[in-house]
Amino acid sequence: MAAVILEARGLAYAYPGGVAALSGLDLAVKRGQRLAILGPTGAGKTTLLLHLNGTLKPSAGSVLLDGDACAYSRSAVRAWRRRVGLVLQEPDDQLFAATVFEDVSFGPLNLGLAPAEARARVERTLADLHIAALAERPPHLLSFGQKKRVALAGAVAMEPDVLLLDEPTAGLDHHGARHLLAVLDRLAAAGTTLVFTTHDVDLAYGWADEVALFDGGRVGSQGKPETVLADARSLARAHLRMPLVLALGLAARAAGVLGADDSLPHSHDDALALFERGVSKLNRVV
Repeated sequence: MAAVILEARGLAYAYPGGVAALSGLDLAVKRGQRLAILGPTGAGKTTLLLHLNGTLKPSAGSVLLDGDACAYSRSAVRAWRRRVGLVLQEPDDQLFAATVFEDVSFGPLNLGLAPAEARARVERTLADLHIAALAERPPHLLSFGQKKRVALAGAVAMEPDVLLLDEPTAGLDHHGARHLLAVLDRLAAAGTTLVFTTHDVDLAYGWADEVALFDGGRVGSQGKPETVLADARSLARAHLRMPLVLALGLAARAAGVLGADDSLPHSHDDALALFERGVSKLNRVV
């Protein structure tokens, strides 16, 4: 079992006016895994991410990094954010420099890296994210998808152990979303732990190693996608539906097309293969 790298214990937080966002929330993030945090708009998902990198301080509870409780002094938070990066849903909230290169350079330079080392890291990050051609462009002249990648580059250039992403595919077309997920796949393969919020159950089911389902400011359930997202009652409380591919897999299992010990489909290709298998079985019966 993978070790827990980042953990929330009993987090509570309310915005001015007494609006509760987190109510005794517990969450465990395993090293090297992709964790999807699911819930409807306004459920507190973004608030949780802002706690996990030290931007917000809870009124109760604690955040632990490698088993040690995180402190909130300026130096402690700076060290925390070196290890736990955050990419916000709206890239304009993170982009501020005159050029893309300057924007992505900000983090590495603030780590105290020598200019030559910082430049090499930024150039490598821009190349990895296929945005090297944008290096001298002003961020405000970029498309939304390009801004998303630049904001991601700024976090990746810090080389964090954990990368938090708020609705990473929101506002992107199908091509843009696939490209971004391919970049994140490469980061995961290199050992980066990924935590992302979403209300897209199909994305969470097909891409995450684990999912955590929000319920009333807490994590109602956390575990494997095929287990958590098959619980219709929990999904209804969170105003979510079962992923289509999972629903097809469960229906195939109930119909005997898929054996009780067979793996459930996780992608559209898996579902198509299952459909073809069902058609073949039906033809043999007929």
